[in-house]
Amino acid sequence: MEKRELWFHHVGVSVADMDGAIAWWREMLGFDLMRRYHLASIPAEIAILGNGALHVELLCRPDARPADPERRIPDDDLKTLGNKHVAFSVADVRGVIARLREKGVDVVWLKEFPDGRAASFIRDNEGNLIEFVQWAKVEPAKAFLP
Repeated sequence: MEKRELWFHHVGVSVADMDGAIAWWREMLGFDLMRRYHLASIPAEIAILGNGALHVELLCRPDARPADPERRIPDDDLKTLGNKHVAFSVADVRGVIARLREKGVDVVWLKEFPDGRAASFIRDNEGNLIEFVQWAKVEPAKAFLP
């Protein structure tokens, strides 16, 4: 049987303030607006942001409910089943977090690991969790559907 290749496309983030979210992702994480449109079948306003090969889909519904407060705390969020957060790898978590703090980003915590690496969680302008992990960049391996 022929294997069918699989690759990452995007992460989706629900937001209440589309303009504010687009500005935050641009200013804080360097994502540019690629396209923005309304999808009546959901209904939602959608914005696709890009930074190199990384893509984020922002979704804004007029009837959206705010997340429970525990969803904004990484360890407490594990109590709720489902998707947790988006994570980005960087070569130097400490340096990235120092720069983001200077820009006023809400840093939840920075944890050090015995092997010298670090990881950190931040919150976007609406409280959504974003993780940064310190990990060596590797050449992308291909993934396949079974």
